[in-house]
Amino acid sequence: MQIFRTKSVEQTIAETNETGHALKRNLGWWDLAVMGVAVAVGAGIFSVGAEAAAFHAGPAVIVSFIIAGVVCGAAVMCYAEFASIMPVAGSAYTFTYATIGEIMAWIIGWDLILEMLMAGSVISKYWGVYLNDFMRLMGLNWNTNLSFGAFHIDIAPIIIVGFFTALLVFGTKIGARVDGAMTILKIGIVLFVVVVGFFYIKSANYTPFVPPSEPANHVQHGELGGSMAQPLWQWMTHMKPTIYGWSGVISGAALVFFAFIGFDVVATASEETKNPKRNVPLGIGVGMLLVIVMYVLVAVVTTGMVSYKQLASVDSPSLATAFELVGADWAAKIISFAIVLGLATVVMVLLLGLTRVVFAMSRDGLLPRAMSKTGAHGTPATLQIVVGVVVALVAACFDISVLSDMVNIGTLSAFTLVALAIPIMRKKRPDLPRTFKIPGNPWVPLIVAAANLWLMLNLTVLTWIRFLVWLVLGFIVYFAYSYNHARLGTGELDAELERFDKEERLRQLGETKTRHD
Repeated sequence: MQIFRTKSVEQTIAETNETGHALKRNLGWWDLAVMGVAVAVGAGIFSVGAEAAAFHAGPAVIVSFIIAGVVCGAAVMCYAEFASIMPVAGSAYTFTYATIGEIMAWIIGWDLILEMLMAGSVISKYWGVYLNDFMRLMGLNWNTNLSFGAFHIDIAPIIIVGFFTALLVFGTKIGARVDGAMTILKIGIVLFVVVVGFFYIKSANYTPFVPPSEPANHVQHGELGGSMAQPLWQWMTHMKPTIYGWSGVISGAALVFFAFIGFDVVATASEETKNPKRNVPLGIGVGMLLVIVMYVLVAVVTTGMVSYKQLASVDSPSLATAFELVGADWAAKIISFAIVLGLATVVMVLLLGLTRVVFAMSRDGLLPRAMSKTGAHGTPATLQIVVGVVVALVAACFDISVLSDMVNIGTLSAFTLVALAIPIMRKKRPDLPRTFKIPGNPWVPLIVAAANLWLMLNLTVLTWIRFLVWLVLGFIVYFAYSYNHARLGTGELDAELERFDKEERLRQLGETKTRHD
């Protein structure tokens, strides 16, 4: 069985010109940068840092953010190098297919589907929760939860998913413009809150910067107590669960890594970007820098306003908690509005990313080919609608918050394989033009892969069990359907490449003839 067969870069690019399966290029580097900020700066910027400070790292959560940001930044630079070679939809799935092979590409694609489906459902669900909370703070007696006997449904996720699905059906550029306007407003609110927060900072709250390690009766943030909620590496080494200390800083980095997910989603829009070999690396880089700066600033303010011990005394600590503890209750309304706005932009980018991954896998034949049909607006309209319906129904009808950690492990596994693929592609195809190169090959990519793997090991045992169950389901689908329908195995991609080469030669002949005339 040729489960490690790989697509050539030429075959990958030729697919993007297939009639009825091609996407329209209309995004610039700023669109991508805003898209990265939109997906990475949501409710998490106001909550995840406070949680990590309270239950993991104390004031050293600032270091946790820097560690997570550097690891994620280096990983997305690997994405940027691949995007400069192969500016096509699919992100990590596509890159892996051209380097490590089909089976690994399938695993990553399957992981990305899980990551974005769960993230889209969780975020749209929380959008409804925070929308109701904002309405309550503003004194409006309005609720989006409806009951029909014993059946309960939240219509808020249906509204937000339906809105962005419609925008994406009519064109990625339209969605990006609306998303961009909302993101700029969101950034302005974050910066306003940070500036105000600086006036409440007390230097004593930063001491001790790295709190001494303490034994924990149970690990925080787990659905279950005990070993199932313990980081995998602690469980494997039979260590007793602890909080704080330098191990807490690292586990805090694994937690706040959730704040940086989404840049792999940006890479899925490569095929819809103008001049992608320049604009994709530039857009990803600028977006990543903006996100790191904003998260570190919020962490500095949160831990400086109140002691991490005060944050730990609250069930769900957040930046709003810090303002409430210093008597600035008015800030809760502003932060609540920023969260509603922030989560809305995240939903749009996740819907785009999920659709593009399924689109790429379908175009390769690993999923039914009908899913990758594009319409008059140059978008996979039918697939976009189906994805929107699934995400909206899961969010509206199910309690899916217990699966939020699956987003982290899916992202980290993709980051790990993309980093490993860089030195493989450098050795395999040194002839390919690269407008961007991550420095220090092969050692920097290998270190990036190891760092991502280490963060994975800091996720809970229960998360790993769920991840393995999802992988088993993926293998069943692959061997039952995908392996025998893959266009790489049937020879269809070779025919597609021949057609593409012929069209390119005719185009070049036409240009030559025009110049002579």
